[in-house]
Amino acid sequence: MKDNIIDARGRACPEPVLLTKKGVEASPNGVKVLVDNVTARENIKRFAKNSGYEVKVEENGEGILLTLSR
Repeated sequence: MKDNIIDARGRACPEPVLLTKKGVEASPNGVKVLVDNVTARENIKRFAKNSGYEVKVEENGEGILLTLSR
């Protein structure tokens, strides 16, 4: 998977999920999504799992990075 990072920090739901959906449509093998709140993290995790993706979550100084992969 190439580093296709979606920066959804500062965006209110459902926008991070919609951006993630567009990202996986463009890159079906997976994407990385950067968010800055727990609600967006949980909503994206739920969307990803329902769509057949595995999700890895890393928290760092920039926010929460979710890596979606098949």
